[in-house]
Amino acid sequence: MTNSFGSKAQIAVGNHKVGLYRLDALVKSKVGDVETLPYSLRILLENLLRHEDNKTVRAADVQAVAGWNPKQRVEHEVQLRPARVLMQDFTGVPAVCDLAAMRDAFVKLGLPGNAINPLNAADLVIDHSVQIDEYGTNLAFRHNVELEYQRNRERYLFLRWGQQAFANMKVVPPGTGICHQVNLEYLAKVVWTQDGVAYPDSLVGTDSHTTMVNGLGVFGWGVGGIEAEAVMLGQPMAMLIPEVIGFELRGALPPGATATDLVLTVTEMLRKKGVVDKFVEFFGAGIGSLSLPDRATIANMAPEYGATMGFFPVDSETLNYLRFTGRPDEHVQLVERYCKENLLWHEPTKPLRFSDQLSLDLGTVVPSIAGPARPQDRVPLTTSRRAWRRAVAGILGEKCGADTAALDAWSNEGGHAAPGNLAVTKDVSTDKGKFALGHGSVVIAAITSCTNTSNPSVLMAAGLLARKAAAKGLTSKPWVKTSLAPGSQVVTDYLTAAGVMADLEKLGFYLAGYGCTTCIGNSGPLHDAVVEAVKDANLVVCSVLSGNRNFEGRVNPSVRANYLASPPLVVAYALAGTMNIDLASEPLGTGSDGKPVFLKDVWPTPDEVATAMRGAIRREQFVERYAHVLDGDADWRALQIPAGDTFAWDDKSTYIRKPSFFDELGPTPKPLADIGGARVLAILGDSVTTDHISPAGNIAKDSPAARYLDSHGVKRPDYNQYGARRGNHEVMVRGTFANIRLKNLMLAGVEGGYTKYVPKTGAAAEQLAIYDAAMRYAQDGVPLVVIAGEQYGTGSSRDWAAKGTLLLGVRAVIAKSFERIHRSNLIGMGVLPLQFIPGEDAKSHGLTGDELITIEGIAGGVAPKKRLTVHASSPGSEKKFEVIARIDSPQEVEYVVHGGILQYVLRQRAAALKA
Repeated sequence: MTNSFGSKAQIAVGNHKVGLYRLDALVKSKVGDVETLPYSLRILLENLLRHEDNKTVRAADVQAVAGWNPKQRVEHEVQLRPARVLMQDFTGVPAVCDLAAMRDAFVKLGLPGNAINPLNAADLVIDHSVQIDEYGTNLAFRHNVELEYQRNRERYLFLRWGQQAFANMKVVPPGTGICHQVNLEYLAKVVWTQDGVAYPDSLVGTDSHTTMVNGLGVFGWGVGGIEAEAVMLGQPMAMLIPEVIGFELRGALPPGATATDLVLTVTEMLRKKGVVDKFVEFFGAGIGSLSLPDRATIANMAPEYGATMGFFPVDSETLNYLRFTGRPDEHVQLVERYCKENLLWHEPTKPLRFSDQLSLDLGTVVPSIAGPARPQDRVPLTTSRRAWRRAVAGILGEKCGADTAALDAWSNEGGHAAPGNLAVTKDVSTDKGKFALGHGSVVIAAITSCTNTSNPSVLMAAGLLARKAAAKGLTSKPWVKTSLAPGSQVVTDYLTAAGVMADLEKLGFYLAGYGCTTCIGNSGPLHDAVVEAVKDANLVVCSVLSGNRNFEGRVNPSVRANYLASPPLVVAYALAGTMNIDLASEPLGTGSDGKPVFLKDVWPTPDEVATAMRGAIRREQFVERYAHVLDGDADWRALQIPAGDTFAWDDKSTYIRKPSFFDELGPTPKPLADIGGARVLAILGDSVTTDHISPAGNIAKDSPAARYLDSHGVKRPDYNQYGARRGNHEVMVRGTFANIRLKNLMLAGVEGGYTKYVPKTGAAAEQLAIYDAAMRYAQDGVPLVVIAGEQYGTGSSRDWAAKGTLLLGVRAVIAKSFERIHRSNLIGMGVLPLQFIPGEDAKSHGLTGDELITIEGIAGGVAPKKRLTVHASSPGSEKKFEVIARIDSPQEVEYVVHGGILQYVLRQRAAALKA
């Protein structure tokens, strides 16, 4: 490696020496004012220093970061080499499928298949496959795990094959916890050493909430599986030097406010600010009042506020957390010594330069929820009833059956009597008893997701609230599906040690599984009688979850309003059973003494929470739980591992199929060509999520995916979810744009995955499922485009949202703006992300979806931000407008030329082996 700036040195740590690349060498060389750079950029700078080779990293790249000007956008591309990759199984299975298919492609090219291996460390945590089928009993956990293995045996056998076939890859078995919490508590090191050199921990993850580890001072974020695979295979990540937004935290949280309330406030502020594609770095004296789990809660939600990451620099709280979670003392000593020696230790009084700044007094944070469909739509708890009434009126629209005056009066607290159809109820009878459901009934209350189950303070608060409520004789309402799905086995250890696990169980919050459940759509089925009542009466019922995602159609197909809340508020809403309540003035229920019980009567004080935590959480719990983390349970150990360097694909499998992406791979790419005679597959509005594009949860009966499974003898109870089927492209392409809440503006008043198919013969157009229409277009030889609004592809880092788009035959997506990860994923699959000129959109151009589309300017080569010309023609009309190719860097141009990032990497690796 080149050492242009003389930064390579050694320091003593204890009784030995380690090498490092000193950032202060740049200060001495007067290259840049590193001491006022944001800490996140300092880590990027160190990465460049360490990998300077005068090819992929040049001295000019180091100088560009060191001399970063916060007041102007720097159009300079650099190459980042993350130290490792983190995967969860929903995204990890297709990634391993791709790697296995790449081995087959190598063999086809006459090269050894086992030459394809991760060159960087890869950890895959199986955490997304458990579903809450059983709940509210002490058998729930065991039963759900049994069903998990029954449904996912093929997938788990495949992952066990991958673990032994691929070097440098570890698999954490199911039932351990959520990948982000396992990363925070065990995998992350903050400082790594390799070949005697110390350097900052960095990673990319195939889940958008990889950013949770930013709370520990670790540099990394979520990417699509295809980009992660390239990193695993040694490909550097091309990125433009980002803008960094400083977020100042002052003061301390007031009594009654939780870390969840804080993160919902931060999310609201940053979404309003606009931080897509930017780093957010937190600074200020207020950081010192936040525990490490509090910081991780804020960092976790970076995808929700739109940032690439939300970074907290290393300080004494970082060291305390490392020690407490069982990291060896000598390693903690290394972290402290390295960070203090290399300008990475947080100095709260030193000014930093940022592109822009926000500030929040923590003392102003109030109890809040967010919903009914977006994490940034924060609602103060004091106005939650009013907000709910406005939300349900908006969801039902004309079906409310009430005039505007009556709705306004009711929304503004004008009494409790709901007008029109909002007063409708439906009697239901289940094994829990007889009851009436109405609009606003909470049918799911779930303590779930990495956002909160890493945070002992809010979990302990939930347990203490449950204790007080149970002591007063309160119970959860019989129509509420209650569940507890922690991110780590340590959670149940300390809840049990505090004695509050039994109290949670009294209210129905039994352990349902360790993993990502309700937040990802693995909420499991509601009682059939509840589902029928919701359908028959067109009820808008609710879920309340301590998660990070509440997009429409995500949590459960029968639930149209979903609210994020802290774990203690989840318990409170389970007791109340409705969103149509003012928790400040109305009781949660009636106690065993006949008196009303209010939220204030059961809410724990900060001192009560702190006391319970001190007595229940111990370092030994982390040490014991992670001592044998890779061993798994008896079911995992009993799986018979398939042998061989290449995988023996089974064409009859409905879970694991050989991906088709490399079937036509040649040694060189075909020339780029313009897109001509294309049809519009869908016109979509703003904030279309990756859940809309590629749902992870329920496979609806009679859908194209269901018809495929039926034809292969899979019974409906065994459909599993789309997320679990991601190793089978035949299921996933049929599930693309299959979200039941998708609104294709080509079809007025229609909801779901449908479009207008225009035959090539000139026959009348007809309404078809999007998959069926795409296959008809493929038979006609017609390419496709998708048109969308702002923030297209927000949400999960779901590579299948791009893979499925490609397999449907979509060549380009034209949107007002893209979320960062999905834009990268589209490029990674060779689909062009094109952006309307600011101020323009489908409506301004009068696009209806009936047009034939031609896109010129692709043939002969593309360039970053190149302007292309779109012709949209229909009988009697010809429209012409420009769009911006959102190919943002020269490296992304290469990926487009090669038809995708993996094709590029395969050809590069093949050429290197043949050289």
